[in-house]
Amino acid sequence: MAGAKPGVHALQLKPVSVHEVLKRGSKFIKWDEEAIPSLVTLKVDPDGFFLYWSGGTMEVLDISQIRDTRTGRFAKMPKDQRIRDTLGLGKGESNSDTKLLTVVYGNDLVNIFFLNFHAVQDGYCKVWTDELFKLATNILSQNASRNIFLFKAYTKLKLQVNQDGKIPVEGIKPDDFTWEMFQNFLNKLSPRPEVERIFVELGSKGKPFLSLDQLMDFINRKQRDSRLNEVLYPPLKRDQVHQLMERYETNASQLERDQISLMSFAKYLGGEENSLVPPERLDIIDDMNQPLSHYFINSSHNTYLTVGQLTGTSSVEMYRQVLLTGCRCIELDCWKGRPPEEEPIITHGFTMTTEISFKEVIEAIAESAFKTSPYPLILSFENHVDSAKQQAKMAEYCRSMFGDALLIEPLEKYPLVPGQQLPSPQELMGKILIKNKKKHQHRASNGGSIRRKDGTDEQFSPLNGVYTHNTPKPSLIHSNTKVTVIEMVANSEEEEEEEPIPDPKKHNNTDEGTAYSEVNATEEMSTLVNYIEPVKFKSFEAAAKRNKYFEMSSFVETKGMDTLKNSPSEFVEYNKKQLSRIYPKGTRVDSSNYMPQLFWNVGCQMVALNFQTLDLPMQLNMGVFEYNGHCGYLLKPEFMRRTDKHFDPFTVDIVDGIVANTVKIKIVSGQFLNDKKVGVYVEVDMFGLPADTKRKYRTKTSNNNSLDPVWDDETFVFNKVVLPTLASLRVAVYEENGKFIGHRILPVSALRPGYHYICLKNELNQPLMLSSLLVYTEAQDYIPNEHQEYAEALTNPIKHLSLLAQRERQLLALMEDPTEVSHACRLYLDGFADHGQALYLCSAVIEPQSIDELKQHNSYLKLLKKQCKELKELKKKHLKKVKSTLFLQHHLQLCVIGMTHNNSPKTQRTQLLCKALHTLLKMCILCDSVLLCQANQKLREIAQECQAAQIKKLKEVCDKEKKELQKILDRKRLNSIIEAKKAEKDKAEAELNEINKKHINESVNLIRQVSRVVEMFMNVELFV
Repeated sequence: MAGAKPGVHALQLKPVSVHEVLKRGSKFIKWDEEAIPSLVTLKVDPDGFFLYWSGGTMEVLDISQIRDTRTGRFAKMPKDQRIRDTLGLGKGESNSDTKLLTVVYGNDLVNIFFLNFHAVQDGYCKVWTDELFKLATNILSQNASRNIFLFKAYTKLKLQVNQDGKIPVEGIKPDDFTWEMFQNFLNKLSPRPEVERIFVELGSKGKPFLSLDQLMDFINRKQRDSRLNEVLYPPLKRDQVHQLMERYETNASQLERDQISLMSFAKYLGGEENSLVPPERLDIIDDMNQPLSHYFINSSHNTYLTVGQLTGTSSVEMYRQVLLTGCRCIELDCWKGRPPEEEPIITHGFTMTTEISFKEVIEAIAESAFKTSPYPLILSFENHVDSAKQQAKMAEYCRSMFGDALLIEPLEKYPLVPGQQLPSPQELMGKILIKNKKKHQHRASNGGSIRRKDGTDEQFSPLNGVYTHNTPKPSLIHSNTKVTVIEMVANSEEEEEEEPIPDPKKHNNTDEGTAYSEVNATEEMSTLVNYIEPVKFKSFEAAAKRNKYFEMSSFVETKGMDTLKNSPSEFVEYNKKQLSRIYPKGTRVDSSNYMPQLFWNVGCQMVALNFQTLDLPMQLNMGVFEYNGHCGYLLKPEFMRRTDKHFDPFTVDIVDGIVANTVKIKIVSGQFLNDKKVGVYVEVDMFGLPADTKRKYRTKTSNNNSLDPVWDDETFVFNKVVLPTLASLRVAVYEENGKFIGHRILPVSALRPGYHYICLKNELNQPLMLSSLLVYTEAQDYIPNEHQEYAEALTNPIKHLSLLAQRERQLLALMEDPTEVSHACRLYLDGFADHGQALYLCSAVIEPQSIDELKQHNSYLKLLKKQCKELKELKKKHLKKVKSTLFLQHHLQLCVIGMTHNNSPKTQRTQLLCKALHTLLKMCILCDSVLLCQANQKLREIAQECQAAQIKKLKEVCDKEKKELQKILDRKRLNSIIEAKKAEKDKAEAELNEINKKHINESVNLIRQVSRVVEMFMNVELFV
């Protein structure tokens, strides 16, 4: 959902590491208010899965359910004096609470439980508190692979022994129950035919193994994300795949033959290398040095409530629990405390909810503020304390308990001036920011007076510490004060006007709740406010004119929805610079939630929800903020941050600079979804922009099988996800009666394609041990249907050309004139060019060069010229020899006559000359043949050079045409966007004109009818 840093991220998350003290175990006294204290040995298994203790019977607690660990003054202290005496806590020792350990656990934020221990020895309690909390909040442990969760189940089975020290199910000793035995037991309990089918499809073909090449092809072709850069994320090589095989294949002989068995392949599918979301996304991967307004911030509404908005208990513990979820903006509804204490309280005003102490809440926040996240915490004060004395107390509690963590003065680099951006979460790390109405110097200087709801002013005198009620002063909206207001505005146009305090009796908007009745701040509270100053929202134009980035506005969800519908683009622009907070409407008395995605789509940073209600919106919120290190901050997409880019959240077109995605998911099977024999089904939802959101894709209900149901039928397709960086995929499992079993929220931009396991989580986003789904996913860049063929041709041009050639050969058998086929193919290819989408090779057929063309080559002509010159020289020599030969022949003819009569030495010489002549002629013929061979060889070399040049030129043409095609596609896309926007604008104007015309016609007709009635009435009156 966020814009990540470029490049490959080096994982910084630390794996699970159990401290030696926890593995070895320590002696504690386990106590409870309603039970007798007992001596136990507290331990953690070596893999950090379970906290267990034995004191007669073995008790086991899943560490993933632990919410918090506390010691010292934050640990629970026994109320019963007898238990205190037993533990030695009532003897007046100053450090007696350092031996106390409280473990808080539960499956939701309201119904939590406490385990209380008292250490027998000094020095161990702090180690247990810190190390146990590290194990409980380890992000890699909470998002472990399926293989790890299976091993966790095996570990729990070994820990849960009976009184005889044996495993109850099998009746064997834990040491005899091996991991291999447990795996064989699972295979018999739940066979996996769907995994075997995948194995066969990959090429095993009846063999009990896959080769290394087949596995490498599967990983690089099926499991690799095609959206990744191949340079930064290259496909796996043979040695890397072999290392994977070594990790999962236990048969040495198969490893030597580069083979992997079915069992080992199944282990690979459930391994950490094959997770559906890369572990890097769980780490802090976002750039945390951007201004505060560039982030989505995990936010809470009415944090203190445990049930509904009208009745129920308020709880200090809720602040701790909400902060432990990673929330970075919590709300404090502050009200005036009653005498004699006169301590400010927190409650939901004008309701029957209980009250809690403001001081205790601040103390709880100070303890838990940065346990889960080091980034800044925002305290959203809804201040109804109409007492200067109690406001001064509030400010003092914040200063004393938060200490240096409280940001009072703005940072030197970021003064509170117009046009200055907000500091970043990195620069505000470890700081607490106060959001409260601020008192300005231009406002009525009445010594820090608080305007009461009855119209009177209440003033606190620091000398006597008592309140005096002065005469009522008129409201600022009365006529006799209008001049003063005008003068104040004239003196400082940029300063915010004093807001009149509304009368609660006259306020009819129930959506805003009690937020409308906030009081003005005193000087003490005002000094605590800096970068989060709330102001009343008037308009986007007014906010742009003031240009104060440190001012923020809150919107009730109904007002926020109206603003979103009427001015979506302006809302996005506002949120690039300033913060906005959305909160639920007051009529949600059951503490239900609205969908936060609606306001994330326009860049609203603090979308506050009721954390006590774990409904679908809250589940989505927790799932989304699980990523980026669970720190409570998510960087918004780039076009929601840059002022030079504009964005309409209602767009259905591709966003500039963002590649849309196509996502497909098939639910293959489920494993250990429920312990009841009941039918189950899976729902798949997509949350994102309005154009991206798709709800309620659903599988068939299994036939009373929740142990290992297999679906493997329908593929759910999200054809066009316009904005993947802001979209989330939710996969949820339900019983046939609609009861929730588990779910998982997955960021679309990080989905890995291929076969993967989804380990399910509960409503609080805690992992379920065995419940999982095997799914097949595809995530790729979106290509419109009309461009699909072109994209395939660009991806594999050789295949495309081969296909065209095959079609031409097939058409030859049907056409009388073969030239018609070539002509038809050229017409087909020219059709691509007509649409501006010509493929770089398809518009021209490469004809081979003829021999005559090759003979015109310069190098060949040069060779011929050389050979002609050599032949001329040979001819000259040959003519000389011919002349001498003719003379010899004439002489021989004269001598032949006498040869028969006289066989003299002259005759022998003549015979020798004849033989020499024949030899000379043979040499001439041989020379001619050698020259001919040289010419042919040169012709071949020229042909090869020409072919290489043609191929090179062809490649250059390919690259050029590819670039041209991309430009054409981009131009066509931009033209389509412009035309669509123009058409929408024209349509809107036409509709507006039609509405105005209709309204005018109706008004005219109505006036005419009224006129007729009046005229008739007057006529009747005159007649009478």
